[in-house]
Amino acid sequence: MDVLLPFLRAFLVGGLLCLIGQALIDLTALTPARILTSYVVAGVVLGALGLYQPLCDWAGAGAAVPLTGFGNAIARGVRQAVAEKGLLGIFSGPFTAASAGLGAAVLFALLVSLLAKPKEK
Repeated sequence: MDVLLPFLRAFLVGGLLCLIGQALIDLTALTPARILTSYVVAGVVLGALGLYQPLCDWAGAGAAVPLTGFGNAIARGVRQAVAEKGLLGIFSGPFTAASAGLGAAVLFALLVSLLAKPKEK
């Protein structure tokens, strides 16, 4: 049972984040783009306050993979860069912390654009 506990935690936290997002789509007039942006901002704010990292430590990928985890990575990168480089770290920290995710997004977008055959509507 101890082997399955991390998976259960990740499923519960990730599922809860998805449930909140779906409820926001169904019950409010917010657009999906605004909800996604709100998730990133929530991750930044919770990461800056030091509240998101304990959740990531407890839930693993269930908290680290969604957009809130991306916001947390940005906040953590800014904190580290400011500690190392001073005020200029505000500008370089987010890109350094999120470089792997941003690079993967650009690479996969390029691959899909090369492989997909667009159709006119």
